[in-house]
Amino acid sequence: MDLTSSEPVTLNGSCHCGSVRFRVTLTEGFASVRRCTCSICRMRGAVAVTSTPGEFELLEGADLLATYRFNTMTAEHHFCGNCGIYTHHKRRSNPNQLGVNVACLEGVSPFDFREIKVYDGSRHPADNADHKTYLAGTLTFTPAV
Repeated sequence: MDLTSSEPVTLNGSCHCGSVRFRVTLTEGFASVRRCTCSICRMRGAVAVTSTPGEFELLEGADLLATYRFNTMTAEHHFCGNCGIYTHHKRRSNPNQLGVNVACLEGVSPFDFREIKVYDGSRHPADNADHKTYLAGTLTFTPAV
C-alpha cells in the first residue's frame, strides 16, 4: 500500500471493540493524511485522511455510533458508544468531506507515516476573512529501530 499516493483506495475499518464497522474509499488516497490543532483534534490526537459521505458505508454498529458537536455545531464527530474510539467526522471546513481516523483502518497505523502535516485549527478557514487553511507545522515520527 502506497502511503504517499493521492489515488483513491478502499479499505475496511472498525473501532477498537469491533462493534462499529465500515468500508470507506479515501478519495485523496493517503496523500491527505493530516493532524489539526483545534481543541478536539488536539485532545484526541488522531491522524485523519479524507473521504466523503457518499464514499463511507457503515456496515455494523449504527445503533452504537454516537455523535459529538460543539461550538458552531457544524462538524459531526462520530465515535463508538461502547469503546469510545473516534472513527470519523464530517468536517466543518468542508461539510462535503469526512475525516477518517487512520488508526481504525485495516492494515494502517498512524506510525506508518514518517511526516504528517498539522493544520492550524485555531485559525479555522471558516473563521478568517480569506478562508485560507494555515499550516501549523509537521509532525515527524522516527522509529527507534
